[in-house]
Amino acid sequence: MNSETPMGSNNVDQAELDKFSALASRWWDPNSEFKPLHAINPLRLDWIKGLTGGLQGKRVLDVGSGGGILAESMAVSGAEVTGIDLAEKSLKVAKLHGLESGVTVTYRNIRAEDLALEQAGQFDVVTCMEMLEHVPDPGSIVRACSTLVKPGGWVFFSTINRNPKSFLFAIIGAEYILRILPRGTHSWRSFVRPSELAQAARAANLTTHQVIGMGYNPLTEHYSLNHDTSVNYLMATRKGDL
Repeated sequence: MNSETPMGSNNVDQAELDKFSALASRWWDPNSEFKPLHAINPLRLDWIKGLTGGLQGKRVLDVGSGGGILAESMAVSGAEVTGIDLAEKSLKVAKLHGLESGVTVTYRNIRAEDLALEQAGQFDVVTCMEMLEHVPDPGSIVRACSTLVKPGGWVFFSTINRNPKSFLFAIIGAEYILRILPRGTHSWRSFVRPSELAQAARAANLTTHQVIGMGYNPLTEHYSLNHDTSVNYLMATRKGDL
């Protein structure tokens, strides 16, 4: 994992932004390309709530919030949520859905690194889900998340491991055989090994508390949390050595 990008430097892949912008109108269609995100969202939310003791009254930042699927669910759980993303079309969809659902989330078109300069130590919880594999320097995002969270606060990541199995399952299987994701959604070279993410977390003064896997059964179309981190995995960290 590259960790040499200084805070405030450019850490944007325009092709990735264009990819998600083109799909923006379908964020909230549970049968669209975003069906997997709708399916795994309850699992992610319950995991976050379980480790934090609940989100009621907490200030939460969702980095790479997209159309707001996770952000809205955390707001419904009682959090004061800010969602940031660089895909403007996705943010417009998120804002519109918030108006329709009546769920209040503050959305901003700003990089995590820039928000870190503006609001250091202002959040109880920071989430960065399914996003690290879409930026040139995931280490820079990890540092920004650490800067943004309060001492003792939680930072949650989810991403995809980089190994032959993940190429077979996350790209060949998911994009070409099962077609649960559009072709070209992921680049295998951009996947992040748990050891790399843990190292970046340590360098950013984040202590790793839990690493779990997420599995998918194509026969039942059921997702579950498990101990297999060889493909999709989630990592829970806290600011400081607690």
